[in-house]
Amino acid sequence: MTEAKNRLMLIDGHSMAFRAFFALPAENFSTSGGQATNAVYGFLSMLSTLLNDEQPTHIAVAFDVGRTTFRSEMFPDYKAQRAATPEEFKGQVPLIKEVLETLGITTLEKENYEADDIIATLATAAQPLGFETLIVTGDRDSFQLVNDTTTVLYPMKGVSVLHRFTPEAVQEKYGLAPNQYPDFAALRGDPSDNLPSVPKVGEKTATKWIVQYGNLENLLNNAEEIKGVVGQNLRERIEQVRMNRTLTEMVRDLALPYSPDQLELKSADVNAVAEKFDALEFGVNLRERVLAAVKADANGVVKQATDSRPEIVVSLDSLDAWLGARRDTLDNGIAIYLTGTPTPAGGDAQAIALIDADYQATTAYFADLTPDEERALIDYLESDAPKFMHEAKAAYHMLQGRGITLNGIAHDTAIAAYLLRPGQRTYELKDVYQRHLQRQLSTEETGQLSLLDAATSHELVNAAAAIRELSEELTSQLQAIDSFELYRDLEIPLVTVLAQMENAGIAIDVDTLEDQLETFKAQVAAEEEAARALAGDETLLLTSPKQLQVVLFDTLGLPKTKKTKTGYSTAAKEIEALAVNHPHPFLDHLLAHREYQKMKTTLEGLIKAVQPDGRIHTTFNQTVASTGRLSSTDPNLQNIPVRTPAGRKIRSAFVVGEGYDQLLTADYSQIEMRVMAHLSQDAGLIEAYKLGEDLHNYVGSKVFDVPVDEVTPELRRRVKAMSYGLVYGLSAFGLSQQLSIAPGEAKHIMENYFERFGGVKRYLDEVVNQARQDGYTQTLFGRRRYLPELASTNRVARENAERAALNAPIQGTAADIIKVAMLRVDRELKKAKVKSRVLLQVHDELVVEIAPGELEHVRAIVEKEMDSAITLRVPLEISAGAGKNWDEAAH
Repeated sequence: MTEAKNRLMLIDGHSMAFRAFFALPAENFSTSGGQATNAVYGFLSMLSTLLNDEQPTHIAVAFDVGRTTFRSEMFPDYKAQRAATPEEFKGQVPLIKEVLETLGITTLEKENYEADDIIATLATAAQPLGFETLIVTGDRDSFQLVNDTTTVLYPMKGVSVLHRFTPEAVQEKYGLAPNQYPDFAALRGDPSDNLPSVPKVGEKTATKWIVQYGNLENLLNNAEEIKGVVGQNLRERIEQVRMNRTLTEMVRDLALPYSPDQLELKSADVNAVAEKFDALEFGVNLRERVLAAVKADANGVVKQATDSRPEIVVSLDSLDAWLGARRDTLDNGIAIYLTGTPTPAGGDAQAIALIDADYQATTAYFADLTPDEERALIDYLESDAPKFMHEAKAAYHMLQGRGITLNGIAHDTAIAAYLLRPGQRTYELKDVYQRHLQRQLSTEETGQLSLLDAATSHELVNAAAAIRELSEELTSQLQAIDSFELYRDLEIPLVTVLAQMENAGIAIDVDTLEDQLETFKAQVAAEEEAARALAGDETLLLTSPKQLQVVLFDTLGLPKTKKTKTGYSTAAKEIEALAVNHPHPFLDHLLAHREYQKMKTTLEGLIKAVQPDGRIHTTFNQTVASTGRLSSTDPNLQNIPVRTPAGRKIRSAFVVGEGYDQLLTADYSQIEMRVMAHLSQDAGLIEAYKLGEDLHNYVGSKVFDVPVDEVTPELRRRVKAMSYGLVYGLSAFGLSQQLSIAPGEAKHIMENYFERFGGVKRYLDEVVNQARQDGYTQTLFGRRRYLPELASTNRVARENAERAALNAPIQGTAADIIKVAMLRVDRELKKAKVKSRVLLQVHDELVVEIAPGELEHVRAIVEKEMDSAITLRVPLEISAGAGKNWDEAAH
């Protein structure tokens, strides 16, 4: 092919979408509302690779309309054997079409015909126009279209490995010319299309006959010449073979709205692409790969950063002079962008850009500051003058590394963007700028040269300008949804509190962790050895799914689990269910091995995370969980078990640091159930909390109709699972699975619960209906979670969104309450001028490091402020304890 020649790519949309669906696990690709997206992700990933590798000038994607076509009318059994479309796949093809539209790629479908027929028509029409044609499909019937200018790209492994079927490749594979393939397929039959074969006629016989007679019609006209049983079988099925041949032949003359020369690859609408990728919650990497592949032309499609703002002028004045000239206008706010290392207790700031309301800017390297510049900058950064930033907590750590304590954070555009669209995979500045202003960060030169090298100056200044613009725009958007107070009064002040906690870290007794690590290593080895003995295989690795499949389902003959593309599932959920329903010592060892391995991995991560100061400095994330909960990373301190002996031993390694006396822990008792009682206004739940009853015993007595003192631990366990399960949309079947009881019994428990606590049932129904009507849920503090999947035609996505709608207001309100408590506790500790400080927030618990002589004073402050965080229809209950380590401080 020469560069000047047109190259047409035709993609069988359903074929590739299905392959993508089965190549990627659905559970790993879904929106926060529950819409599966694995087929969309895999399809787009494959598309970007195809476009990069093949460089087509023209492209179209053909889709099937439904299962009813002229072929199924001729032969009702055509494809009738195919299983129902997986629930997770439903709804993904329309999403693929929507994305393709934003990419400027034409999609085609035609009632009563298949995608194959559209492709055949376009490939046939392209040949006399001088096109080279590439057909991407997993349907072998397409081999009939192969010729000197048409190649089929056939997926051999998922959607990543493609085999090129040219005329020579078809001949080599089947011993036939491409135009003979439909004759061959008619004889061989096709299980994928439910076309019957001729008994005892395999591929070799079918090829031999077609070669011998030239084509199928000649063979059938001379069927009497074929000897033996195979000849008799052929003669008995001539009409079926002719039907097979008719069904296999592709239609090549459909009336279509486009001819091949009208399928030129158009410019992508970058803003629409970004919006669609955000809705699907895909990361920036895939979006950039796809946009690069379609050669998106930003000119005229993307708004440039300079479209609506004043020209940026970078000052050549010294930094102290620039700040001094704005002494009277600093209250208008300065947008700041920093580069450097944002590690807690180990950060460093390298370069900075500042830009005022008139887009007058300055930039500097910290290493090049004069003493006067450094003094002026430190005074400004530590002042209360309002500062507009993006990911301000990271900036805090960069500056802290240079001994500068950042104050005056007035805007954090990453957090504002999160509140507006929780659930996005990224809140990087360039993505937020694209998402909310439909602009790309400009690489254009600014008005004047700066003191930095040009490339760094442009990057810093344009980023600072983007922050300035976003601060204004996102404020308006937050005000429009009544969430600005949540942003200003809760999330922004929390940035500094979290930064201080991360910077302080928590002291670790490494010897305790290492001792426990050795114990778990030994337990992992012991469980594997015991499992190997039962399996009779000294080479068995319990971490190998393939080896486990052999042992579980062949050697031990246990009932098979859910079928996957690599065999039968050995996932935790499946093995746990197997162990309950079909107990076996091997399963006990396997589950114990997995638990010990998990603890071993946790310990190794914790030991690695200890910094030179002997403390762990975790990072608390404000923009990860859709519900508003904080998450913890590097390391994750929220996944340490609370109630197991192993978890308590790990917590005992978190100790009080030098210069401090004890750790104080304080948490809310049953905060989510108390929020449920408040929101549902259920009289029974409210009465239980007001009377100070043990909630689960109280509810158990009502549900099982026994006195409170006769609620057994088993009844209490059941009702506790029920109460918390309702918050997460638990069904009667789910409850039966969780409690290992019959579905009928679980249904009876649930009915009794709702009969006695009708307010809960009413609330659960109303919250989903209201969310479906509004498109979002809301916490008591106004935090929204958008759930467009509530209107989805995909049952799985819709039910997942319904569960999220039940959970979000309750879990989100609980998250907001602990955040308010943190702010109040921090404020009062500072007012009291004590040395004690908050170190951790884990779920509903605060961990405070207590200075000598301050325990009772600080305990009183913590309990009072946590209790005052919100007023509900039921009282809050705070439990607190103190000790030399985190476990001792438990209560």
